[in-house]
Amino acid sequence: MASKPSDPAPTPASAAPVAVKILIAGGFGVGKTTLVGAVSEIRPLQTEELLTDQGVGVDDTAGVEQKTTTTVAMDFGRITIRDGLVLYLFGTPGQDRFWFMWDELSFGALGAVVLADTRRLPDCFPAVDYFESRGLPFVVAVNRFDDGYDYTPDEIREALDLSEEIPVVLCDVRERTSGKEVLTTLVRHLLAVHRTENEGVPAL
Repeated sequence: MASKPSDPAPTPASAAPVAVKILIAGGFGVGKTTLVGAVSEIRPLQTEELLTDQGVGVDDTAGVEQKTTTTVAMDFGRITIRDGLVLYLFGTPGQDRFWFMWDELSFGALGAVVLADTRRLPDCFPAVDYFESRGLPFVVAVNRFDDGYDYTPDEIREALDLSEEIPVVLCDVRERTSGKEVLTTLVRHLLAVHRTENEGVPAL
């Protein structure tokens, strides 16, 4: 009598992906909205509004006079870096009058990208100071505008008085591949800082 074949072993359920909240910060017009839009695998949520006369004398638009809109709350996007690791991206407002949003947006974040524009490098100081004072790991990504200054990462590091441990990378936020490399650099930095290999975050 033939034996009844045994049922196949059940396939283990795939582990739920690890979700990591990341902030994208920097000065006004540096490219935060563009970065989130370029890398997001979903349609990004944007809260851009037209600049009006009410901002005259309040918003510093030197160097970005052609900009006609501004983020008033946040940008939001999502990108899967690799199987099992999803980044939720929250772009912060760049203007001084909207900085009160940063505390809300930073709640639960594990890391940040500080975007820098070499034409207006001091504009990223508030973001650097904010994350340093809160002990939130970050990388500095220099968005290479066509008319920007051609500084090396070491020169940027010196100008911003950054420690050797903080990565500085050059990028073009319009390009998905370039933006993804910035985020991959941040994840590697987080792994090094927090030693999260033992906390369930997949290694890259």
